[in-house]
Amino acid sequence: MKYIPMGNTDLKASNIIMGNMRITQLSLSEVEQLIRTAMDEGINFFDHADIYGAGECETIFANAINMNDDIREKMIIQSKCGIRAKENYFDFSKQHIIHSVDGILKRLKTDYLDILLLHRPDTLMEPEEVAEAFENLYESGKVKYFGVSNHNPMQMQLLQKYLPHKLIVNQLQLSVVHTPIIDSGIALNMNIDQSINRDASILDFCRLNDITVQAWSPFQKGFFEGVFLGDTENYAELNLLINDLANKYDVTATAIATAWITRHPANIQVVTGTTNAQRLKDACKGSDIPLTREEWYQLYKAGGKIVP
Repeated sequence: MKYIPMGNTDLKASNIIMGNMRITQLSLSEVEQLIRTAMDEGINFFDHADIYGAGECETIFANAINMNDDIREKMIIQSKCGIRAKENYFDFSKQHIIHSVDGILKRLKTDYLDILLLHRPDTLMEPEEVAEAFENLYESGKVKYFGVSNHNPMQMQLLQKYLPHKLIVNQLQLSVVHTPIIDSGIALNMNIDQSINRDASILDFCRLNDITVQAWSPFQKGFFEGVFLGDTENYAELNLLINDLANKYDVTATAIATAWITRHPANIQVVTGTTNAQRLKDACKGSDIPLTREEWYQLYKAGGKIVP
C-alpha cells in the first residue's frame, strides 16, 4: 500500500480509501469483515457523509467495529456535510455545519473527525459564516482539518479567503472513462468537445496548492450509470487492454482501473465504494502498480479520448 502526505499536515494516508456509502446493504458482521479486510490490506482512510444511508452508514460503521480509542487511533476518518437531502438543497450555514458535525460524531462514536468536507457547493454560501463554523469546530477539537468536495478553483479560493485553516482535500469524480478534470488540458486549442474546459483546471489548481484530490466513482461510466469494467458492448477495446495489463501485472481488472488513477503524479486517492471484500482487495493491489507512461495513455485513449 502506498501512503501519501496530505498537504502540510501530519497525516500519512493510504492512497486507497474505503468509502462507506453502501454499507447499509450488508449485515453488521459483513461490515466488520469489510473494515477488517481494508485494514489488513493497509487502508487507514475511511470516507463517510452524513447523507449516506441518511446517517445510518456512520452508525453501522461504528457499531460493526465496536468503535473505541484503540481502533480509532489507527484510522483517518473523514465525513461530509452540507447537503440537505430531504429538502433537496445545500446549506453551508454555521448552524447547519456545526449541527451536522455533532450528529456525525455521535453516530461514529468518536470525539473528532480527522477531516470534514463540504459536500457540494452552496451558491448561497457566506464564507465568513463558514469560517466561523470551522473555527468553532477546530477550537472545540471536533475537527482537525477541512476540505471540500466537487468544488471548482474559484469556489475554493472564495472560501479560502476567509478561512483560518487551509483546505487540504477536494473530492472529485474520476475514472478512466470519466475524465473531465484531465481532458481539456490534453486537447487544448482544438475545436472539439474534449477541449471544452468544464472544470476550470481544478486538477492543476489542487496540485499548485498542495490539495489532495480524492477520486470518487473510480469504476463508473458516468454519474452512477454503471461500471465500465466488463462492459464489452460500450468499452470493448478498453476492457481488452485492461485485461491484457492485468495479465501482465498478475492482478485483476479492478487493480488496473485503480492503478490508472494512482499512477498520476498528483498523488490522487481512490475512493472505493465496493461492499465486496475481494474486490476491495483487488483495488488495493492497484495502489502502487508502476504503469508506464505509454500504458497510461493507451488506457486513456481506449476509454474514448484522443491524444492529439
